[in-house]
Amino acid sequence: MRSARPNVGLTLAVNDSDQVRDLVSGAVPVQGADLTCLLMEVEEIFFRFTKFREWDVSEMSFGKFCSLRGRGDDSLIGIPVFLSRSFRHSGMFVRHDGPVDRPDQLAGKRIGIPEWTVTATVYQRALLQHQYGLELEDITWVQGGINEPGRVETLPTGLPDGVTVTPERTRSLNQLMLDGDLDAMLVPHPPAAFEDHSGRIVQLFSDSRSTEQAFFHETGIFPIMHLVVVQERVHRAHPWLAANLVTAFTEAKDRSVRRLLSPTAPQFPLPWGAEHARDAERIIGRDMWPYGLEPNRTTIAAFLRFTFEQGLTPRELSPEELFPESVHSSHVI
Repeated sequence: MRSARPNVGLTLAVNDSDQVRDLVSGAVPVQGADLTCLLMEVEEIFFRFTKFREWDVSEMSFGKFCSLRGRGDDSLIGIPVFLSRSFRHSGMFVRHDGPVDRPDQLAGKRIGIPEWTVTATVYQRALLQHQYGLELEDITWVQGGINEPGRVETLPTGLPDGVTVTPERTRSLNQLMLDGDLDAMLVPHPPAAFEDHSGRIVQLFSDSRSTEQAFFHETGIFPIMHLVVVQERVHRAHPWLAANLVTAFTEAKDRSVRRLLSPTAPQFPLPWGAEHARDAERIIGRDMWPYGLEPNRTTIAAFLRFTFEQGLTPRELSPEELFPESVHSSHVI
């Protein structure tokens, strides 16, 4: 039976990924809502939504959201849908003659970051601090664009005592590395001099996959990069919407995972794709890309500790503070 009442019209901006494919196409509906979907690169989504709030529901940087929430900005409501996750040892780079596999040798060095609040760099700084014993205040931090100069901090942010960040506007981090003016960079996107296979810039960890798997086995942390947020005015007008969005996003993601695991007629142009997916399932667990608060509590709590330690939030938030109570748990049949 179809309701005679019209659905709520919503605009949604997300990156174009397989886990949202069935939501964007309408194959998986959001009960009670009609979506107008905008597919864009995440950098554009984050910049425009953080600055201008042009749509109702958005993919968003986990770090930027926590920074806003920690400073008392309740204009956005998080839902525990995590569209992007990535282990970030593989996003730490040095020159070819740098301290490969020796992260402790970065103490006292100059390290580049795109922004202090970029989620990947929060995890990477925490790795240097907690896994390898570096003190953040002993590093000279340089902020700038990865491959193009001129990037600025999207949000104002605090810094821990003793930590300074120097903005660089005339050269990219990639160029600074090649010029010998940076010793390392922590980034979500590889620098051009790594992607060109010239060997001038290399990963800090020569076997980053094994390093990342060992980190997961030790800590249980599967780093969350992006979540979905709803404008508070929309949530206030339609408090039922958050749980319905979680349900729809979860069904779309589950369909994507089933496609990934199916060997019958591969839907991704990756040799041995299903076997790779089974390997990930054995390492991470049967739900290898979990949504929801409880399955992700270890990762969320760790990240909130990191954001407090690094000055993104003035106090350590609890995981429950990020999401409305209606999505803290779900019904079980």
